[in-house]
Amino acid sequence: MHRVLREALQQAFDDNVLARNPADSVKPPKVERKEMPVVNVDGAVELIERARGTRLFMPIFLGVQCGMRRQEITALRWRNVNWQDGFISVVMATEQTKKGCREKETKSGKGRRAIELSAAAIEELRSHRARQAEELLSLGVRLTDDHHVVAREDGRPLQPRSLSHAMLKFARPHTRVRLHGLRHSHATHMLGANVHPKIAQERLGHSSIGVTLDLYSHTMPGMQREAMSRVDAALQAALDRKSKC
Repeated sequence: MHRVLREALQQAFDDNVLARNPADSVKPPKVERKEMPVVNVDGAVELIERARGTRLFMPIFLGVQCGMRRQEITALRWRNVNWQDGFISVVMATEQTKKGCREKETKSGKGRRAIELSAAAIEELRSHRARQAEELLSLGVRLTDDHHVVAREDGRPLQPRSLSHAMLKFARPHTRVRLHGLRHSHATHMLGANVHPKIAQERLGHSSIGVTLDLYSHTMPGMQREAMSRVDAALQAALDRKSKC
């Protein structure tokens, strides 16, 4: 709110409507980041298996395996799945307003990003597509690449909020993690496995690596230890060579 107000007043100042921007005298509030519940690898596997056979299986799978936002999951269409090269193209996101839903460019605004898929993930998507095709065929509807990967029984797209509410109801008896928490879980799994933050940034669709580091630096102590071990080994090797000269 502070940022929007300051930009509006700055525009008034630039247009000579105001003599100065009064927001320049206001210290912006600090953003308090609340720790979001995540699941470890074992918890993620358990959650996926509990969801198997339900309509929440694929949204949970995409959250855990790909770190996709809920708006990206609801906007994903079959034409965005590259079976041959094994990746998903994330190009659109669902925006939900009081007037309804519409699809727009993803949050980063940098167009599409590619999320590589494992062989197991591809097989899960193939099985899901086959089940969806059979379900729609029973209603007299033929599945096409224009259909959404995650959809209602009749093929219509889901609303992001409805998906979140369903996830909350499903997870409540067992875990506090929410749908967006699965995205955070995917990030912590990657960084905990010493995946380079640049790769994590590209996979998550952050606008810059700074965003990734700011959000998840607390999950990377292992990377720092490994980096220091490598630096220490290189220094020690250089000292050993020098002592032999």
